[in-house]
Amino acid sequence: MPLWLEIVLPIVTLIVGALVGFFVARAVIKKYLKKNPPVSEKMIRAMFTSMGRTPTEKQVRQVMRSMDEAKTSEKSK
Repeated sequence: MPLWLEIVLPIVTLIVGALVGFFVARAVIKKYLKKNPPVSEKMIRAMFTSMGRTPTEKQVRQVMRSMDEAKTSEKSK
């Protein structure tokens, strides 16, 4: 095998592998976020408002805490 090929082939392979890895990781993350969108305090306030209620800060924090607990209990199963 020529010397130039021994130098260029690993570099090209590394670049192609990095590009493929990037796009695969990007697709996986997009799919995960589409399936499990993050919930923020702003979204909780909007849900309360859409139900015709004015949420207090305590209620918003309570909902956030209960959602965090539900996620951790789901992961432990």
